[in-house]
Amino acid sequence: MMDDSRNNKDPIEEPPHYSVGYRKPPAHSRFKKGQSGNPRGRPKGERNRTTILNSILNERVVVTDNGMRKRITKQEAVYKQLVNKAASGDPRAAQLLLSEMREIEGRIGSTQAGREIVEEIDQHVFQNFLKRMRNEGGGDGENTEPDKG
Repeated sequence: MMDDSRNNKDPIEEPPHYSVGYRKPPAHSRFKKGQSGNPRGRPKGERNRTTILNSILNERVVVTDNGMRKRITKQEAVYKQLVNKAASGDPRAAQLLLSEMREIEGRIGSTQAGREIVEEIDQHVFQNFLKRMRNEGGGDGENTEPDKG
């Protein structure tokens, strides 16, 4: 005798001449009308790695800059440390910074509006940084002309 405790609700009857096979499940194992295949699903508000990382990087920390206490995001603090290490001659930090700058320039350079965002002072700071790196022997071999100015 078969146990029909699973199907104690209205059993679905197979239409006449219905063949069970590939992509044609038997009527008793099909989803009932209004029944989800994943009733609990992904919990609402479940955070993935990207949202977790973004929330952590956007937390604020207190730093002392030129004798003044400031509240900046952790992301700003990371970039500030990277730039400071690169400027003090750390070749690994300089390489990381240069690759980040190239990526940003590539994104900005792809649109006319993006080109306008880069201010003249940013270009000046970047040129001074490159000049300092070449003078300290931390250059990447490009543009070996002596600097003028």
